[in-house]
Amino acid sequence: MIRALLVAVLVVGFVPVLAAEPPAFDLVLRGGTIYDGSGLPPFAGDVGLRGDRIVALGDLSGARGVRELDVRGLAVAPGFVNVLSWATESLLVDPRAPSDTFQGVTLEVFGEGFSMGPLNAEMKRQLIADQGDLRYDVTWTTLGEYLEALEKRGVAPNVASFVGATTVRIHELGYANRPPTADELERMRALVRAAMAEGALGLGSSLIYAPAFYAGTDELVALAEAAAPGRYISHLRSEGNRFLEALDELLEISRRAGVPAEVYHLKAAGQSNWGKMAAAITKIEAARAAGFDVTADMYTYTAGATGLDAAMPPWVQEGGTEAWITRLRDPESRAKVAAEMRTPTDAWENLMLAAGAEGMLLVGFKTEALKPLTGKTLAEVARARGKSPEETAMDLVSEDGTRVGTIYFLMSEDNVRRQVALPWMSFGSDEAAPATEGPFLRSNNHPRAYGNFARLLGRYVRDEGLVPLAEAVRRLTSLPCENLKIRDRGRLRPGYFADLAIFDPAKVHDPSTFEAPHQYATGMVHVFVNGVPVLEDGVLTGKPAGRVVRGPAWRGWAKESK
Repeated sequence: MIRALLVAVLVVGFVPVLAAEPPAFDLVLRGGTIYDGSGLPPFAGDVGLRGDRIVALGDLSGARGVRELDVRGLAVAPGFVNVLSWATESLLVDPRAPSDTFQGVTLEVFGEGFSMGPLNAEMKRQLIADQGDLRYDVTWTTLGEYLEALEKRGVAPNVASFVGATTVRIHELGYANRPPTADELERMRALVRAAMAEGALGLGSSLIYAPAFYAGTDELVALAEAAAPGRYISHLRSEGNRFLEALDELLEISRRAGVPAEVYHLKAAGQSNWGKMAAAITKIEAARAAGFDVTADMYTYTAGATGLDAAMPPWVQEGGTEAWITRLRDPESRAKVAAEMRTPTDAWENLMLAAGAEGMLLVGFKTEALKPLTGKTLAEVARARGKSPEETAMDLVSEDGTRVGTIYFLMSEDNVRRQVALPWMSFGSDEAAPATEGPFLRSNNHPRAYGNFARLLGRYVRDEGLVPLAEAVRRLTSLPCENLKIRDRGRLRPGYFADLAIFDPAKVHDPSTFEAPHQYATGMVHVFVNGVPVLEDGVLTGKPAGRVVRGPAWRGWAKESK
C-alpha cells in the first residue's frame, strides 16, 4: 500500500514537469493600455517580447514569459523619436541620455547643419579646441564611424544622423564666404553620398549661421540631390523677417532636388512676425495637397536657444571663431558690428532685435571667470558693466572664446498651440541629453532638454486637450519613422524592434524651468530599447542597449536582405 502511494506521488509530481510548456516570451507586459503608434484609439492588452523584437500583442493570458511585468493603469507606447537632438557630445560623457530617457526617448536623431563627420584634420582639431564643460576624445573621421563609436562605447538610446551641409562645406571650403568651385562642389556631393552609404538619413542644413549662411540655393539643391533617397531637413534661412521667403526656398530645394523636405523647429520669431505663422502653415499644406512630402518638427516652448553669433552679422564670422574674435577686437570692425546689431534688416537673422537684450538669457560659458554670469540676461550684464548690450555681447564672445550659449525669448504661445495640433508635426528637443549631476551642472540648458516631450504629453495633451493622446503618440513615433524611412521602428507591431515607452499619463510633468533647468521629467515608468530596460520602475539602469539606426541608402541593406 505504502509503495503504491509513493509511486502515485512520484507520477503525479513528475507528469506536470514533462507536460509544462516552455515560456513563449522573454518578457510579457501585462494589462497595459496599448497606444500602438498608429493614432487609432488605444486598447487594453498584453505585449510579448522575444529578444530585441515585439512578437505578439493582445490577449496573451494563455502564454507566459520568462519575465512578466504588470503595467495595468499605464500607457504602453512605442519609444519616442527626438527628431532634433544635440546629444552628440553629451552621449560621449553620459551614455544614459538621462534627460531624454526619463521622457521615453529611444532614438536620438542628429545633424542640424553640423554633423560629427565627415571630418578633416583641421575640423578634428577645432572640435577638440571648442570643448568646454564636456570633454571627450575624437577617435573617428566619418559620420558612420562616429555613430558606430557610440554603439561600441555603449549608449542607452538608438542613434541616427543626417549629414550636415555645413560640415561638408567646411570640409572643402573652410569658413570662406564664397560659392564652391565645380570641383569643390563635386567633392562635397561625394562626401554626402558616402555618408548616405554609411546610413545617414539625408541632408541637414542650418542657414542662419556662418558659414552655412554663405551657401546659395543652387549649392543646397546639388547637395540634396546627392542625399536621395533621404530627406532634406533645414533650419530655414530666416524664421523672422523673411520667414515666408525662406520657406519658399526650402520648397524649391525639395522640388528641384526631387527629395522630401522638413522644416526644423518651425517657428515665427519676433513679435512682428508672429502673424506669419498662418501663411506658413497654408504654404506647407498647399504643397502637401499638391503631392509634395513636406513636414515639420517643433519644440514646445516660446524661447529658442543658440549662441550670440545669432545676434551678429555673418560677415564678421567669416573664417571661423578665431577670425571672428580678431575682428571683434578691432575698433573699426567693432563699431560696424555694433551699428548693424542695432539696425533692422532683412539681410540676415538678427535674434537680438527679435528678442531684445532683456529677452536674452546667458546660459553657456566656457571660461571660469564668466561662469557666474550664467542665468543672467544680456541686459543685466550690460548694466553691471556700464556698456551697451551690443558691446557687451561682443566682449563676452571675445572673453569666452566661444559663441556663448544664449536663450532667446522669441515666439508666441498661441502659435505653439496651433503648431502642436498639426497632424504633420513631429517633435525635437534641439538640445543635448544631460544629467542632473557632474559636468552638466556647470552650465544651464534650455528646459526643453529635460521637458520637451513631457511638456507635450502633460500640458498640451492632458491638460489643454489640444490633441488626443493616441494622436500625440503617433507624432512622436510612427510619423517621424515614416518620414525618415526608418525600418521596423515607431509602431507596436509583431516583428518591430522592442523600443517602448511605458508611462502614467496622469503623472507626466516637466518641472524643468528657465531658472532651474536641471530637473528630470516625471511620469515615465519603464523604457525599453531593443528589448532591454534602460529605465525600470523609474530608475535608470545604465544598460547599453542602443544601436545605430540607418537610413534608406545604407550599403548594408543589401547584405541584410540576403
